[in-house]
Amino acid sequence: MPSSGISGKLVRRSRIVGTGSYVPEKILTNADLERMVDTSDAWITDRTGIKERRIADPGVPSSALAEKAARAAMADAHVTPEEIDALVVATVTPDRFFPSTSCTLQDKLGTKKAFCFDIAAACSGFVYGLEVARGFIGSGTTDTVLLIGVESLTKITDWTDRTTCVLFGDAAGAAVIRPNDGPEDTGILSVTLGSDGSMGDMLEMPGGGSLRPISQEVVDQRLQFLKMKGNEVFKVGVRGMEQACLDALRKAGHTIEDVDLFVPHQANLRMIEATQRRLRLPDEKVFVNIHKYGNTSSASVPLALDEARREGRVKAGSLVLLVAFGGGLTWGAAAIRF
Repeated sequence: MPSSGISGKLVRRSRIVGTGSYVPEKILTNADLERMVDTSDAWITDRTGIKERRIADPGVPSSALAEKAARAAMADAHVTPEEIDALVVATVTPDRFFPSTSCTLQDKLGTKKAFCFDIAAACSGFVYGLEVARGFIGSGTTDTVLLIGVESLTKITDWTDRTTCVLFGDAAGAAVIRPNDGPEDTGILSVTLGSDGSMGDMLEMPGGGSLRPISQEVVDQRLQFLKMKGNEVFKVGVRGMEQACLDALRKAGHTIEDVDLFVPHQANLRMIEATQRRLRLPDEKVFVNIHKYGNTSSASVPLALDEARREGRVKAGSLVLLVAFGGGLTWGAAAIRF
């Protein structure tokens, strides 16, 4: 699998100076799903590791979740709305196709001088955003980037499909990225990214775009909902995440033995464990919260990172390895020294 990232000498290095996250209050348990579709708590737990997920109320858009996570990250970083130069939102469940969710969020936050845009890289969106932020700061274009991964996946979930409706939840995670004036081996050390559009139909929402605009036929065929070929995604995803991790560490001048905490995309516990085995990482170095939230796509990695920081598992000097894999197909990994 090919990889890419910023090449050449950056004017400035960058670091994460604050994180935040938000999950809706409503919890949907496996027991609740047993009453909705032909499934069981044992079946879901054994195959996914998920016990419950969070559900945003009807009428609550992705921007509302993103706002809460963004405000938490800004408070953690001690930055004001006026200091934000760029606002980037990673999502595949925008409030609307346009204007962008980032522009909607700008209005909610009052980040008036920020330029805004969305990234549609599915579960890899936050890692893609880290490379974008690193490039902006490294080139001197910006001083402060607010990056949010947010999803309202339950609004594009087919609740009659027992193979996918058990997987997804709603959440938001955010980070503030600024120039790094600390030691050279600190901050965002490296990012590696990749894509393979030939496998796009493995994880997609077939209807609603310009290829298949909303019509009665699209609705009758339930094409406005997320579709996934789970077995195929699993196989490609494990290999892709392993390679992305090794690439990111190589670029950063580190090996897997140097990693203090591995924060993978929380798609499926079996996928996390398979990647962990291939990387030969012990359990104590792997962060897992999929049992509480399910797969939250682009929100997954920043949500897990923020929880890990709040639980004290990320300390000053910790080398953290992030990785994600999702629709596109897309993948990415980042090595970060806090």
